[in-house]
Amino acid sequence: MREALWAELLKVRRSRLPWLTALAFTIVAVVCGLFMFILQDPPRARALGLLGGKAQLSGASADWPGFLGLLAQAVGVGGFLVFGMTAIWLFGREFSDHTAKDLLALPTSRTAIVGAKFIIAAGWALVLAVQVVMLGLLVGALLGLPGWSAPTALSGIGRILVTAALTALLTAPLSLAASVGRGYLAAVGAMFVVVFCAQVIAALGFGAYFPWSVPGLYAGIAGPDQDPPGAPGFLLVLATSTAGILATAIWWRRADHNR
Repeated sequence: MREALWAELLKVRRSRLPWLTALAFTIVAVVCGLFMFILQDPPRARALGLLGGKAQLSGASADWPGFLGLLAQAVGVGGFLVFGMTAIWLFGREFSDHTAKDLLALPTSRTAIVGAKFIIAAGWALVLAVQVVMLGLLVGALLGLPGWSAPTALSGIGRILVTAALTALLTAPLSLAASVGRGYLAAVGAMFVVVFCAQVIAALGFGAYFPWSVPGLYAGIAGPDQDPPGAPGFLLVLATSTAGILATAIWWRRADHNR
């Protein structure tokens, strides 16, 4: 396992994708901060036209609870795309770059290879989640947002991190799609189908029973009047992730990689 982890770390270090995902989460923090900047002055929001209208439609208040909540919502929606691309790249690149057969020729079990990839994906998601929290705290301090308190900060940061964890867990099936599809295309298509379905099902009021809608609902994207997902929703997320990980490991153990 240690050798497999080291090999995956080397691939990540030599790739541009970590920088691109870090840039994506930087943009998330900056855009959420821009919304707060606009909402601090409603006349300025009206003067800015469409952008101001979008900021007001976000439903957030220009204070620390509103800002941290907005960051959590952004992670719940955009994070799935970022974390999903990470998972797809980790598994799909072996087939797109035609390195799968060489990888399997190493004296390392297929299960260890899959496990190393999932560990890297989890660590990658954790780093990005911490990054957006740190940037959010910096942006909020620069804006001088009111409403700061230790309980507020801990609650808001906890919501961001839990939302990120739920979102990252749900990318496991994309790893299976990238493996079965032997590349990026099928998994990217599956990712966008899931995002579309999550939005539609949540809008119909059944989001708590569709695992990919749960992170956004937990983050409060449906508004304060909507009840957060209960234990069944969180169990669905855990079951979906576990099934994706196990199915991916089984596929790698049994699949024919001669193609």
